[in-house]
Amino acid sequence: MEDKKESLNFIEQIITEDISSEKHNGRVLTRFPPEPNGYLHIGHTKAICVNFELAEKFGGACNLRFDDTNPTTEDTEFVEAIKEDIEWLGFQWNGDVKFASDYFDQLCAFAEQMIKDGKAYVDPSTPEEIAQQKGTPSTPGTGNKYRDRSIEENFQLFQEMKEGKHPDGAMVLRAKIDMTSPNMLMRDPLMYRIKHAHHYRTGDKWCIYPMYDFAHGQSDSIEHITHSLCSLEFIHHRPVYDWFIDNLEIFPSRQIEFSRMNVEYLITSKRKMLKLVGGGYVTGWDDPRMPTVRALKRKGYPAKAIRLFCDKVGMTKRENLIEFDLLESCVREILNETANRAMVVEDPVKLIITNYPEGESEMLPANNNDGDESAGTREIPLSREIWIERKDFMEDAPKKFYRLSPGRNVRLKHAYILHCEGFKNNEEGELEEVYCTYYPNSKSGHDVSGVKPKGTLHWVSIEHGVECEIRNLEHLFTDPAPDSHEGKDLLEFINPDSIQYSKGIMEPSLVSATKGQQFQFLRKGYYCVDTDSTEDRLIFNRTVGLKSSWKPKK
Repeated sequence: MEDKKESLNFIEQIITEDISSEKHNGRVLTRFPPEPNGYLHIGHTKAICVNFELAEKFGGACNLRFDDTNPTTEDTEFVEAIKEDIEWLGFQWNGDVKFASDYFDQLCAFAEQMIKDGKAYVDPSTPEEIAQQKGTPSTPGTGNKYRDRSIEENFQLFQEMKEGKHPDGAMVLRAKIDMTSPNMLMRDPLMYRIKHAHHYRTGDKWCIYPMYDFAHGQSDSIEHITHSLCSLEFIHHRPVYDWFIDNLEIFPSRQIEFSRMNVEYLITSKRKMLKLVGGGYVTGWDDPRMPTVRALKRKGYPAKAIRLFCDKVGMTKRENLIEFDLLESCVREILNETANRAMVVEDPVKLIITNYPEGESEMLPANNNDGDESAGTREIPLSREIWIERKDFMEDAPKKFYRLSPGRNVRLKHAYILHCEGFKNNEEGELEEVYCTYYPNSKSGHDVSGVKPKGTLHWVSIEHGVECEIRNLEHLFTDPAPDSHEGKDLLEFINPDSIQYSKGIMEPSLVSATKGQQFQFLRKGYYCVDTDSTEDRLIFNRTVGLKSSWKPKK
């Protein structure tokens, strides 16, 4: 029986057909072209995975190019941050990093060629006038008198723009396409604007800069990109890119669009994220409640989990809102394999093992990860007095309460079976101490005849436990799509309880934990050592809970 052929998504089908027809000699070259005006976010991760993984799958390569055409918003800081995030995700770009600014001379030559061919003109109209001339989606645009200016005059004016003889906003260079096109972007789009601004790479060489729609497609062409893969928001830009490429008669890069990454409770607008940072609603771009890649990393999301998430989301041409629970299930799946286990008590109450020798303690062996022998073991100290979670004791417990209650047995994880003898409340009626005896022959791994504990508790020795800080993180927004409500500001949906601080008592083995290290706190969830941690105090961010509520849709 023949093996079933691998199911290919629509982009893989296109690439397969191109290779079969020996288009571009069977070569595959993609690119990831971010603008260096901010940090990467969850939406970018899909574009990164698509471009790098498809190139690898078909034996090709993927360029990293920064489309740096706006000097007033771009910075080397963002370039370095983006490179770092891509490498953290596990990808390596083809050759040297590339920049649209590397092609400024070539792009300017393209513009001059367009003018000489009578396909571009200089327009001194104001932005308001240009917008009015473009019409509306239901009414055609109208050309102005400058559209029929002579080639010689247009060329001279463009040289004056380039030489800095005109102030910012005085005039622009526009392509002469079709003012009646149903695609508004085809109604004589801007190619160049005057901007007397210092560029972080080219310095003060230029006082005119290409518009994104003019630079992007040609940069792909200059690099001989075979498959320009991007999100659906650029589908209406494709005719503009194709028009420039056709009229310049340069390498015909093909743009293919796929649905963008829209995830519940996460926004991907740089402008709106800047609003959160600038307004002090978060502590910065790497605040673990933010959707940036560095924030997800700080929260404890493994790079492998983000890549798994992108894979499970799949490739479609239809926009949709992806369940946040799917993202968390991917994180949980990876951390379950990789995270070492540890015990931390967050709401402690004292438990005294009354028949355990006073002043003594012992070290008990524990696997770091039961599912991974290579993770090794550690030793946990046990003494007469330990901390347990307050919620793990109930004075008058129902039958299916499998924790501590007078007369019941329970096992301490990695340790002994306890029998609850009693408890003491303080003057306010709050639980103060729990009293138990232990079965000396019931050490973990040993059976005790007739003793059947129905539950297992995590715990920490009072003598040896170390205090830490825990930051329990929830969604930053109360609505799964906070920026989709017309007439409402997304700030109206800020969750005031998106971060809760508490103290925890951790087992001493965690003292050596390093920033970014991930753990499963037994019976509690997955946590990551925060970058705010110091030598004297560890801080843990809650990454994700132990149980998943996500189920695949039928």
